[in-house]
Amino acid sequence: MTANTVHPPSEFTCATADLPGEIVITDPDIVAGYCRDESRLTEAGTAVAVLAPRTTEEVSACLRACHAASIPVSTRGAGSGLSGGSNATDGGVVLSLHRMNTILDIDPVERLAVAQPGVITGDLRAAVAEQGLLYPPDPGSVAMCSIGGNVATNAGGMCCVKYGVTADFVEALEVVLADGRVMRTGTSTVKGVAGYDITGLFVGSEGTLGVVTEVTVRLVPAPAPALTLAASFADLTSAGTAVAAIAAAGLPCSAVEILDHTTLRAVDEVAKMGLGDAAAMLLVQADSEDADAILAKVEALCAAAGAEVGRADDVEESTMLMEARRLALPALERLGDWLLDDVCVPRAKVVDLISTIEGIAVEVGLTIGVFGHAGDGNLHPTIIFDRSDAGSLAAAHTAFDKITSAALELGGTITGEHGVGRLKAGWLARELDPVNADMQRALRKLFDPQEILNRGVAL
Repeated sequence: MTANTVHPPSEFTCATADLPGEIVITDPDIVAGYCRDESRLTEAGTAVAVLAPRTTEEVSACLRACHAASIPVSTRGAGSGLSGGSNATDGGVVLSLHRMNTILDIDPVERLAVAQPGVITGDLRAAVAEQGLLYPPDPGSVAMCSIGGNVATNAGGMCCVKYGVTADFVEALEVVLADGRVMRTGTSTVKGVAGYDITGLFVGSEGTLGVVTEVTVRLVPAPAPALTLAASFADLTSAGTAVAAIAAAGLPCSAVEILDHTTLRAVDEVAKMGLGDAAAMLLVQADSEDADAILAKVEALCAAAGAEVGRADDVEESTMLMEARRLALPALERLGDWLLDDVCVPRAKVVDLISTIEGIAVEVGLTIGVFGHAGDGNLHPTIIFDRSDAGSLAAAHTAFDKITSAALELGGTITGEHGVGRLKAGWLARELDPVNADMQRALRKLFDPQEILNRGVAL
């Protein structure tokens, strides 16, 4: 990677002199608030300014100016990321897309929506729902994360087990390259195979190839109201048996979520729902017309694995159960400083990973809560520690590395939906083979020869 170069404010002022003054923010207190995302223990530099463009043309002007002066650019959406992907670089600028927050079009015939990158994902889902449609990706931070950030990290969520991730719904993009050139990718047609899949390349690229300024996503008909069951297990092995059985049965569940004992207790302290004292709980949801029949089969499989099973009586109670799942991270945050991991393993290995994490917690002497998407093997171990205590901080780092290593050893990946960012940049080379890593570096260099975009992220 190109070494970071600190650019004095005077050089920045000269480089951006022709930009509209109202999009350039230099107040140090305001700039500081844009310099890092929600991740923990990731490095963040001090930016000289925030650029807050309102249009594609203004994004292009910002990047042309920064490219000409070799000023590093860190692109930021809503700042809800958990891997340090939008953290600032010393002497660089933060390009914040929060002002580009308009839903440009919803086409119920073609089932497409076109949105600027700053649109909040929950707002997009609500807008298309009014027309009887669904945008399925639903990250845990759906109420605050932006569609542009979701594209950058290829975000997922609880419904991925049935519907897929962001990449499965992005049809076309408008992108501004590092030198300010504007490019369109993809099509709005159901089929389209002309040329390379550049759209797919940008989804999940974490802002290292260009800045997305417009997103076209495919929608699906709104499903039936979802129903939910909760299955409590006395031991992890039984929970693993149930997860494997549900997967083998091929049941079209819209969510299969798992919470371990530590997370259950933390959530119950907040929600006061009487979730019990199980070793693990599965929350399984179905949103098909035959949801009741699907959950009946799931209930039988969980009961056969030794679970105590409860079915929600109505849609309102189903929604409450799934909202309890969304409380997992906020509930664990209350226990102390926290470090969230994001790893994915084959579904048959979910309980093996949880068991390994429990052993790691004992080894390092820290509390680690585990929750996540058992239906697709994506777990979020959350390490609780005391940042003011050097020993506790070191133990957190050790636990994080051991968990990530364990995921790879189980045939998994270092990140399922949060992205590599800065948090796991050192791990990426361990997952990729040398030829793959070389090709990824070459692609990045092709799109951004000066490597001004999101320095320190990924490779």
